[in-house]
Amino acid sequence: MNHSASINNAKVSATRSQTRSGPVLNTGWGRTALQLVAVIAFFAIWEGAARLGWVSNFLVGSPTKIYDALARSAESGDLFVDIGYTMFEAMLGFLFGTAVGSVCGLALWYSPFVARLIEPFIVAINSVPKIAFAPIVILWFGTGLVSKVALAISLTAIVALIAAYEAAKEADPDLQALLVTLGANKNDVFLKVVIPFTLPYVISTFRINIGFGLVGAVVGEFISSEKGLGHMIFTASSLYDLNTVWAGLFVLMAIGFVLYFLIDLVERKLLPWRQVSNGPTLRV
Repeated sequence: MNHSASINNAKVSATRSQTRSGPVLNTGWGRTALQLVAVIAFFAIWEGAARLGWVSNFLVGSPTKIYDALARSAESGDLFVDIGYTMFEAMLGFLFGTAVGSVCGLALWYSPFVARLIEPFIVAINSVPKIAFAPIVILWFGTGLVSKVALAISLTAIVALIAAYEAAKEADPDLQALLVTLGANKNDVFLKVVIPFTLPYVISTFRINIGFGLVGAVVGEFISSEKGLGHMIFTASSLYDLNTVWAGLFVLMAIGFVLYFLIDLVERKLLPWRQVSNGPTLRV
């Protein structure tokens, strides 16, 4: 009997402990604190392992040397030039690619016959790794800024097109039929049913395409460029300067996170009725 009472007391204590800690960990601040602790612990372990010789500085690098590489690049001004160059390419590719792809995807709703006709070609293009288009784009548009933007557009447009087209196909058929019986024409149905239905899906592609925009810009800089974070990373890797490579990668991660967070804010503003989490959450 005493043994059973002890077990019950232990369960009650555990429940109370979870009740006390649960709300804290479930808040945005609690999760952010845990994430910061995890990041700090990761870099501390990495730095300690590098200083103690457990890992090779040449092959792995170390956080302090990565910071030194960032500081040198920032002091010379090269870092900010590279960031601006890559950001400009990525944002142009993201904006134009998403806009063109979304418009084309929605336009296919008007003609199911044309949509069925070209759908196999869309699937075939989408099945090819997007980076495989890089050499062709460079040959067509040269080695300047236009080729990097074009590559970013080629990566983002197909994603937006498929998302918009698939969403438009799923627009409420009963509501469409009801509007038609009330005398609405195809343009009315498109404006009042299809566009409102597809808007959340189109905005959701922003989260994916912002990454593809950066990928297109950086890959283009890998192949041929004298500026940009891709050029910075490629040049450092050819010189076996791993700390500068890591520095460029971490800057790209930071840019991606900031842009993703801004898109999350845009989604909250444009779609306030949607249930959006506290902070960026991957939704693919």
